[in-house]
Amino acid sequence: MGHDHSHAQPHRRIDPNAPAPRLHLDGVLLPEGERRELWVVDGLIRFEPVADAVTICAGGHILPGLVDAHCHIGLDEAGAVDDATSEEQAYTDRDAGTLLIRDAGSPADTRWIDDREDLPRLVRAGRHIARPRRYIRNYAAEVEPDDLVAEVERQAARGDGWVKLVGDWIDRETGDLGPLWPAEAVAAAIARAHQLGAKVTAHQFGEAGLAELIAAGIDGIEHGTGLTDQTIEMMAARQVSLVPTLVNLETFPDIAARGEGKFPGYAAHMRDLYARRFETIGACIDAGVPVFAGTDAGGVIPHGLIGREIELLGRVGSAEHALGAASWRARDWLGFAGIADGAPADLVVIDGDPREDLSLVRTPIRVVLRGRVVL
Repeated sequence: MGHDHSHAQPHRRIDPNAPAPRLHLDGVLLPEGERRELWVVDGLIRFEPVADAVTICAGGHILPGLVDAHCHIGLDEAGAVDDATSEEQAYTDRDAGTLLIRDAGSPADTRWIDDREDLPRLVRAGRHIARPRRYIRNYAAEVEPDDLVAEVERQAARGDGWVKLVGDWIDRETGDLGPLWPAEAVAAAIARAHQLGAKVTAHQFGEAGLAELIAAGIDGIEHGTGLTDQTIEMMAARQVSLVPTLVNLETFPDIAARGEGKFPGYAAHMRDLYARRFETIGACIDAGVPVFAGTDAGGVIPHGLIGREIELLGRVGSAEHALGAASWRARDWLGFAGIADGAPADLVVIDGDPREDLSLVRTPIRVVLRGRVVL
């Protein structure tokens, strides 16, 4: 599933002390759709010609660097990983064209990545916040509701403007998905995060608790398979973001099968959420909810699958919408420039028109990060 460049060639490492070459690209710029020339000087995009530039694209479609808006660098199935593994994860995403990552929760300290010219830019949400024995072992900072606000303060300090709550998970007493937090605890936590200048997003599979999260002022929902007409309307009115992680949702049948023996109600619920996932996400797009692409890489999902996520989004919206959800619209949402004069040169070149064939995004022919060719 997805094209894995790590097997095709070694990851290109960059000497940060070597001067960045001047580059020249000629191709169709997206989202504008016009063929133009651009140059890269000192890591920045220029539209005025410069001498001694090396042409790296003559033809192709040029996109702003791809965005994985729900990704976990420094995390695998068992919890935190070492720096070498984190580096490999980041390289794999980068070589797939992902140059900006919103890290939606990681127990590992990945600050060192910020000093690496050859690795994607990270926007962190600190560590997941969950209740004890109500989430995956070794992933989250686990607290009871009375300590939620204090933990939000800690994770806001660890993050880059985001905090990640686990909104729901299986409740073994009821045998089904259920909210982790009382409504008043969530409201206080979100209010405190906003006071600190941080946005809050929440993992949410099921229906219960969604209306309370949105009413409390949450900024984003992850997965969102339990959204209903009512909560979709609430999200659209408040412009609450949704990152559906369609690659991750493909695992729901396996999750249901594993839970069938002990929790048949939960298994049936997961299958139902899976069966209507495209209908649910499509309704969100139609209603005007801001939808962005995220793979949920890390944990059990491999890295480097942003192309696959874009293809799946293309099943519920237009190709243009799917591409924007993983490129120019997502970059703007997170506060990063696209293709503009003087903007950092984070670019992906596709051989052919991805608006006509989204599968082309799986195999970029050039990746430029901070003005340096890394693929």
